[in-house]
Amino acid sequence: MTRAYVDRRVSDLAAATDVAAIAADHWGLCTPVVLRQGMNAIFRCDDTVLRVATPNGPAAASLELAQKLADDGIRVARSVRDDVVEDHGFAVTAWRHVDAIEAPLDWRAVGELVARVHTVDPASVPPALPVPFAAEFPWWDHDQLIAEVGDALDPAAVAGLRAAIERHRGWDDFVESGDVVLCHGDVHPGNVIMSDDGPVLLDWDLLCRAPRGWDHSALMTWTDRWNGAPGIYEDFAAGYGWTAFGDRHGDAFAELRLVSATLMRWKVALVDPAARPEAERRLGYWRGDIDAPAWSAQ
Repeated sequence: MTRAYVDRRVSDLAAATDVAAIAADHWGLCTPVVLRQGMNAIFRCDDTVLRVATPNGPAAASLELAQKLADDGIRVARSVRDDVVEDHGFAVTAWRHVDAIEAPLDWRAVGELVARVHTVDPASVPPALPVPFAAEFPWWDHDQLIAEVGDALDPAAVAGLRAAIERHRGWDDFVESGDVVLCHGDVHPGNVIMSDDGPVLLDWDLLCRAPRGWDHSALMTWTDRWNGAPGIYEDFAAGYGWTAFGDRHGDAFAELRLVSATLMRWKVALVDPAARPEAERRLGYWRGDIDAPAWSAQ
């Protein structure tokens, strides 16, 4: 099984901060300031952004990917150093900070951008960079996740989650059919910045192979479940030139992404009490509560 380029959270922020400081000193940059912590720890040094991660593959391959995508006319963040700093199990890469303009995201243009991504031949990706089938992501093994956290959930919520899983049983048949494109893997508002040149697509850690609906699925439920602005997906689909609503794979990906988001939040909540309020919030939807509150990505 091929793993995603990054599939382990940076849990030790103090250690990541130390390594970011080592990288900044190596490159002659100012003291890094932490921006956020997740799968990567992100720091800023003036006009340079440092990404501290534990990648499943040579970190230099991510620099090659950025150059390859830019050559294909896809707006991405550009690297500002050709080398990688590695220390204490972390790999640090340096990127040009993208200045966001004060304008709404142009979702039609984002759709056009993703359509361009889907024309890239997966075989042209740097060989050292993992490009798994989306079905290989462990957080999409819903039966295993239910087995891990189901005892912590109430019967009504479990029933709703299981019904969704059963509705889309066989969603991963594309692995055998080969009906796939190269996918960004995580297209949502947190991974897009509006620049003077248009939208820039960030965070390619979940690069994968899947049917095109995979890159539509997060936005398909963004307005309803994640309190997104109305019309985001419709604009995206118009720019892309196709809607995943009514597509068997697209509909499955959209609902099962919500299943994964709920079960993974509960998995975190079992060890981190701070995650529990959001985990609880998500269960109302699966109980069928028509007034279930919108979810938070945090």
